[in-house]
Amino acid sequence: MLFGHRNDPIGYAHHLNAIDARLPEVMATCGHGDLMILTADHGNDPTTPSTDHSREQVPLLAWRGDLPTGLRLGVRTTFADVAATIAEALGVVWSGPGKSFWTTLATRRGAGEAVER
Repeated sequence: MLFGHRNDPIGYAHHLNAIDARLPEVMATCGHGDLMILTADHGNDPTTPSTDHSREQVPLLAWRGDLPTGLRLGVRTTFADVAATIAEALGVVWSGPGKSFWTTLATRRGAGEAVER
């Protein structure tokens, strides 16, 4: 809201770096089996001429401290995949839209290729 919609790429980058700098602190508070998901509700490139939403896809990072390598989760077909994943991680039966990627994270394997840390 403060940077993408205001076409402020310098402010945008500054605050992304500030978030990145705090991630180790947040990750250190996570216990065994905890799941942290970072995403956005929409994409907005601060370098485009428009102040409107400019990206159809958003980043999705899912992290578990006991996951030895990164996995590519691929392009998800719906944002509801995040809700389905959280529900499954909490043991809640999910009957809504979306497909959980919890099993991929929980078993440390999946259809996606491994990514070097």
